[in-house]
This record gives sequence, C-alpha cells and structure tokens, in this order.
Amino acid sequence: MNTERLKQIFAIGETVAVEFKQCSKGIESDTYESVCSFLNRFGGDIFLGVDDDGFVHGLSKTAAPEMIKNFISMISNPDVMSPTIYLSPEIMEYEGQTIIRIRVPPSSEVHRYKKTIFDRVNDSDVKVSATGQIAQMYIRKQRIFTEKKVYPYVTEADLRMDLLPRVRRMALNRVPNHEWEKMGDKELLRSAGLYGEDKETGKKGYNLAAVMLLGKDDTIQAVSPAYRTDALLRKVNVERYDDRVIIKTNLIESFDQLILFAEKHLLDKFYLEGNTRVSLRGIIAREMLANTLIHREFTSSFYAKFVIEKDRMYVENANRAVTGDAIMPENIEPESKNPSIASFFRNIWLADELGSGVRRLHHYVPRYSGKTPELIDGDVFRIIVPLDDNYSYEVGRDKAQIKRNLKRNLKRSDNDCALTEDAILLYLATHPRATQVEIAEAIGKSRRTVQGAIAELKFSGKLDREGAKKNGAWIVVER
Repeated sequence: MNTERLKQIFAIGETVAVEFKQCSKGIESDTYESVCSFLNRFGGDIFLGVDDDGFVHGLSKTAAPEMIKNFISMISNPDVMSPTIYLSPEIMEYEGQTIIRIRVPPSSEVHRYKKTIFDRVNDSDVKVSATGQIAQMYIRKQRIFTEKKVYPYVTEADLRMDLLPRVRRMALNRVPNHEWEKMGDKELLRSAGLYGEDKETGKKGYNLAAVMLLGKDDTIQAVSPAYRTDALLRKVNVERYDDRVIIKTNLIESFDQLILFAEKHLLDKFYLEGNTRVSLRGIIAREMLANTLIHREFTSSFYAKFVIEKDRMYVENANRAVTGDAIMPENIEPESKNPSIASFFRNIWLADELGSGVRRLHHYVPRYSGKTPELIDGDVFRIIVPLDDNYSYEVGRDKAQIKRNLKRNLKRSDNDCALTEDAILLYLATHPRATQVEIAEAIGKSRRTVQGAIAELKFSGKLDREGAKKNGAWIVVER
C-alpha cells in the first residue's frame, strides 16, 4: 500500500472496511471491538495513529513495536478474542509520521471480544445480542465458507488425534508459550474453529476444516470424494509422466509428501542471504504447496496438481475467484478462501500472513531461476514458477564482484597487480597443490591479496582448478 493509496483512504474516511484509531495512549478496547466486527463481516483495514476525520497525527516510532507485541498477545488470548486469530500488523511511514496498519481478513467463524459479538454496520462496530441476528451471521458464513459445513456424525475416532502432539510442538516452535500447549485435545480443536454448530439444523459437530486437516483417509474420502493432489514430474515423458504421487491424506501430511516430492526433483541451488545460506527451493516450494492446500475449494471435483516440467513448475486448484486477474505484490488484496484452515497452518508455521506468499515468491523466484513467477486468480487458481537448471544467482553475483574488484584494482598500481599475479602463476607452475597460505608466504604477500589475485586469474582464464577443495590441484592455463 503506497502513499498515494493511503492518501485516498484518509481522504475518503471511515467505511465498512476502514477504521481509524487515535491510540495516542496505547491500544484501547475499541480497537479490538473493530477487529471483532471486521472478522464477522467483510474484513478490512484498521489504521492506528489516525483521527476519526482522517488526520494522521502518528505514533511514537519507538513505542510502535511494543504496541504490536501487546496487540498480538491480546488477540491470541482466548479469554479476550474467541476464537483466537493470528494477525500481523505492519508499521508504515506516512508523510513523516509512524502509523500501524492492521489488515483483518473475513473469518469463517463468528468471533467474540470478551464474550460479546460485534458486527460492522457502515462505519460503526455494533454489538449483536439477538439470537436471530447471531443465527443469520452463522448461516451467512457457512454458505460463503464451505469449510464450516458441520458433520454431526464425525467423532474423534474419525480424526488423526495422534497428530496433535506434533501440532503442539510446531505451534510452540513459532510462538513460545502458545495457548495450545496447555489445552486438551478437544479444547484445541474448538479453539482452532474446527468444531461448530449448524445454525439451520441446530446440530453440532466437527466441520469440513477439521476433516481436511486431521481426518483419517477414509473419512476424508467419505466427505470429499474428489479430494486429491497429483504430484507429477514431466521432463522426459511430457505426455504422461516420469514420476507420480497421488496424495489423498490429510492436509498436514499432504504438505510433508509434496515437499518430499519437490526436494526429490528440484535443484537446491546455493544462495546466501547476508551471511546465512537459505534454501530457495524450500522457500518457493513451501509457498506454492501451502497455498494450493489451504485455499482450494474442497467441494469441487477438480483435482489439484503439482507439476514439475523442464522449464517450469506449477500448482493449480479449484478456486472461488475474486478478481480473475494476475496477482502482483502491488495489487494484492488478500482474501482467505478457508480462514480456519489458513489460521491453523499459520499457527503451526507452515504458512505466514495473507499476502506474504506473493511477495516472497516475487522476491525469491528471480534468484532461483532468473525469471518472475505468475499467479492467476481464476476458477482454477495457478502459480507458475519458471525453471532454469543452468541459472545461478550466486555465480552471477560472484562474477559481478570480480568485475568490481578488477575495476578497483585498476585504480591501484597496475604493475604491482601484474607482478603479484605473475608470481602466483610462476609458483603454482611448480607447486600445483599449494594452499593460499603457502602461496602468500612464498611470494611475500598477504593471504587476502593472494585470494583476490587468484579470483582475477580464474576470471581471466589464466588459472583453473581441478579436483576437491582439499585434494585438488591448480592448473596454469596461461602465463
């Protein structure tokens, strides 16, 4: 969201999807009432540090991170917000002022703030207490979010309750002292929005989200016969496949199996972020696969796919399209198709906040293949990632660094550089297995100087190396 877009929002003022909060003395209770009402209606944006009339007075820059920390703690507390929700506020700068933006998605649950239900009516947060109004709210959400369909005859015996210890560990890895740690199994499932009531029939039970996340395989096939994910490798036999896995299990273990398929058939190219090596393959596969598992329409008969080809890989799944357009970081307006499932994945660290996946893909895919990804929002949602096994971001970066070193060295004494390089080549011609330390001692230069000179000699084609790092040998190509 850029400055121009913010200026438009502040000029228009508060709406059914926009709320301003002054918060000069910290986050007050009416902010959480707005969060509750947005969750119960269409979602929207809450801006902290802005007056009701749209005037931006800002917040203390040093206090903003602590405000966010307190906010997350409050909405993660089931005694405050029930069911709990995971949101990720964003600190922004606007015309020299610090503000906080809270993006609230629509939820498939009916939420309560301190046991009170709030709904969004025009630009106001309204308490809802009438039984009829509450029932209509439940019915509306169930029709929009099919994951909320209740199956009264599904019991714990139909679910993989043995996965819950792992679920707790994964949640604790993300948030120490996560509330799930001390909850019993049934309480955890209710807290995650996996147990509910059908307001049209009055029947209670586990919903479709619970079955897809934790159901046994036969239970899943009973409630969603068309559910499956095809993982295909098509590099040689492009008409059929070179390798194939058909996955019909719960979403948590489906994610594991799909990641293993990606690791088996994709290169894990070397990449440094700062001084830390990160797996581009892992990041990209995680974003693609988590998306196709979380946001698909489970009532559709369309099979989801994960396909790896020679020059691209893609996922596709049934979808309730919002725009029908290509999705880019600058135009994304995140909307969860299955909020309970998405929230569950975020809690166990298999997904991040809505919209982050688009930004991460556009950041990391060019570093993996040198090209940009495509995300297409249609009745079939697709993420297409170009592949190029010969591309290396690090090699390109290394060559650029060598070129910069060459230019920098030209500013020094050309004769000194030439003498150093010639001395290295002369020594290596008779000592091909010498280390850089031994070379430095032999020619009377520092190891750093030798290291730079060797890089330039290799780049210019005068020096090469064969064999392993420890047991290899230098080859003088040209003196």
